[in-house]
Amino acid sequence: MARPLVLVLDGEEFPVSITKIDREKLYGRVEIEAFDEKGREASLRILAADGKTLIDKGGTALATVTDKGDSVDRNELIPINEDGDAIELVTSSFNQKNELEPATIEDYFTQIVKSVYLVGTFGIDKLDGLYDRLSEGQIYTFPFSWRGGIEYDNAYVIASNGDIFIVVGKSADFQYVKLNQAAVLDAGEEEEISADDLDFDLM
Repeated sequence: MARPLVLVLDGEEFPVSITKIDREKLYGRVEIEAFDEKGREASLRILAADGKTLIDKGGTALATVTDKGDSVDRNELIPINEDGDAIELVTSSFNQKNELEPATIEDYFTQIVKSVYLVGTFGIDKLDGLYDRLSEGQIYTFPFSWRGGIEYDNAYVIASNGDIFIVVGKSADFQYVKLNQAAVLDAGEEEEISADDLDFDLM
């Protein structure tokens, strides 16, 4: 049985279910099938390094090895930071209560979105208490990790057209420049142009 994602707002708990929204569900998908001259369906093969051996699907695999070439089980690997210290793993958001904190629209718009989820009820009839707060234009955020791992993503809870969504992503690292830093003149151009000289009516 699926586990609920428990959101907490001002001490009130909202156990919810989430359904990922992807492009296939929104727009459908197209599959391309290839056949030879006899009508037989074509399949993908991998050409080996010798240039003549064809490897069928399932004939290759990835393995993790040490610098000596010994195989290592993934469960034995420990994530470390740049200093070589072990990184403390984070807990799955489904294994804990997730306190919602107010967020700004600026925070939301600086996200590189990874996933969007539609929020539904889980063991409760309605989410009116949560939706009422969101319908006023308020955005909430909390750290999110589906399975747990090295670090959390940013999750933003928003409302639109009667539905509640959770938008998951990472903060973008924008580098802002001034106007005079963005303008580069040709080497042969002697006349200096300032921002005051620009006539935006001509653009």
